Amino acid sequence: MSALLTLCVALLPLASPGHGTQHWEPCTDLRPLDILAEVVPPNGAAGGIQTVQAQGAWGLQLSAASPRAVSFPASRIFSRCDLLPEEFSIVVTLKVPNLPPKKNEYLLTVVAEEKDTLLLGLRYSSTQLHFLFLSEDKAGAWQTRVSFRNPGLMDSQWHTLVLAVSQGAFSITTDCGLPLDIVADMPFPATLSVQGARFFVGSRRRSKGLFTGLMRQLVMLPGSDATPRLCPSRNAQLAELSIPRALQGLPRKSDDNDVLKYPYETDVKVTLGSQPPCTKAEDAQFWFDAARRGLYLCMGSKWVSVLAAKAKLDYVEEHQSLFTNSETLGIEVFHIPNVGLFVATANRKARSAIYKWTEGKFVSYQNILTHQAQSWRHFTIGKKIFLAVANFGPNERGQEFSVIYKWSPRKLKFTLYQRIVTHSARDWEAFKVDGEHFLAVANHREGDNHNIDSIIYKWNPSTQLFEVNQTIATSGAYDWEFFTVGPYSFLVVANTFNGTSTKVHSHLYIWLVGSFQLFQSFLTFGAADWEVFHIGDRIFLAVANSHSYDVEMQLQNDSYVISSVIYELNVTAQTFVKFQDIPTCSALDWEFFSIGEDHFLVVANSFDGNSFSVNSIIYRWQGYEGFVAVHSLPTFGCRDWEAFDTAAGSYLIYSSAKEPFSRVLRLRTG
Repeated sequence: MSALLTLCVALLPLASPGHGTQHWEPCTDLRPLDILAEVVPPNGAAGGIQTVQAQGAWGLQLSAASPRAVSFPASRIFSRCDLLPEEFSIVVTLKVPNLPPKKNEYLLTVVAEEKDTLLLGLRYSSTQLHFLFLSEDKAGAWQTRVSFRNPGLMDSQWHTLVLAVSQGAFSITTDCGLPLDIVADMPFPATLSVQGARFFVGSRRRSKGLFTGLMRQLVMLPGSDATPRLCPSRNAQLAELSIPRALQGLPRKSDDNDVLKYPYETDVKVTLGSQPPCTKAEDAQFWFDAARRGLYLCMGSKWVSVLAAKAKLDYVEEHQSLFTNSETLGIEVFHIPNVGLFVATANRKARSAIYKWTEGKFVSYQNILTHQAQSWRHFTIGKKIFLAVANFGPNERGQEFSVIYKWSPRKLKFTLYQRIVTHSARDWEAFKVDGEHFLAVANHREGDNHNIDSIIYKWNPSTQLFEVNQTIATSGAYDWEFFTVGPYSFLVVANTFNGTSTKVHSHLYIWLVGSFQLFQSFLTFGAADWEVFHIGDRIFLAVANSHSYDVEMQLQNDSYVISSVIYELNVTAQTFVKFQDIPTCSALDWEFFSIGEDHFLVVANSFDGNSFSVNSIIYRWQGYEGFVAVHSLPTFGCRDWEAFDTAAGSYLIYSSAKEPFSRVLRLRTG
């Protein structure tokens, strides 16, 4: 708060008419003006005003008195002229009751009696403190309100507030804490006349809105911010600038353990409204985004989040159609430090591609020879960055292998690192257990045999290669998912087909004594994906069921419209139990993501038995209700979903297994 005195100046001659020089004088003394003392007799309370002791301090209860009895003419303290100062502070010490929603009580008003016009006012509700004043121009007069959210009064304790007004800035300080400053569009008027006006304490001249709490101090200090005169204070909740004489002689209990609870800082400004510039002039200042309820600090030339905005997902819009080399079976979004954000597409035909996020879009970056690629997996070992592709088909020589590529910081490209023999590979999963790195491949079938081993490889630091560590029997394996629960490591496989039926068990394994051992089995129907996610302390596991089929039954279209299942870990029973069934259309993938405090699951619906043009659905976590559908997204042969964030916002990208492009969707939040 600037110390510059911009009080109203008495421009009319203040000396006798014979004097040739005019002198400016403030309209009031520059000392603290004890507003509360003006309505309380020096020898004690009277006229319905009562003194009440609470928590060792005495205050005045005004609600029993008539509003007129707790008032005085403005001319009593505005003796030299009738203009309110342009800069001033109001200090109030009070103890308030809990108010019901939408109820307001007045602490102070200045009312023009003839027109019953509110010139200035201070009132509070259960959630806000409002400073009111009359603004005028040639178009007329209107009431302006500056509101401070959550002043923290509703705790049945004493509090001292300082409201400071200066050149369009309005500041509130509670109990000598950090001030909250607001730069409003409408400054406090430089010439607000109080001629014929009256001060009312604890009311607005009428019974509605009477102050029902206790008041110990109500002071106006013209010309400056009162905070430095009060703070720091040994007992900031009862910091005194001036209290009525009627309260000074009363005994008061004190707490010897009172300490300064809050550090005191000055010159902190908070700007409201749309995003202001962040330049040297705004350095170390705050901006509060009221629309998104986010607090930001200007550092250098950027606004840095201090209090994260609680974003809400409003709607989803198409951001980019990403044309790909061919149909895309899987996508992997990843970030390379100091290089950027990338997405790798696993394309059905000869070449798969890597795209880099550039100026808000993915653009082609690198093409890699693949063989019916199904998925990519990004992982790191130390400073090494890898990308593994799961090839489903053989090469031109009839050999089947999948490939691990390594990022070259010199070439800024991925280069071939290691080939691994696989059998119609569908997926790679990278993970770390007990400080060692592993890769698990989902081998789908060998020839017509779906009941084959999938393999877990371990990184050998000596050879710098992945080597076979464990084999696990699988049936048409489609996906691996690794996760941890406390000190325990788990690996779950999605088994799709055993050669005769898609009704097969998928298995969850736990790491014990150097290998994965069976922990739990789930009956699944053409399981294509597992997704593990946490909501608070709860742990969930969702399976995407794609198809209910048996060679002995006749193929039916509705066999693709089946339920996928969400399981929740029951810690007491040490097992996953069914939490929710969700109807899906040949689901091939689940993706979990969060926006603000909300949690979502999006499913890749690929086929309904008649058409590949089916909607994929976003479900929102609703607590007791589970996941509830909130957005329906048109997709065509949807195969995979990935969520990612950039500085510009949050996005989803999905791949199509039936057409040569993927789509990037932007999540619009409010």
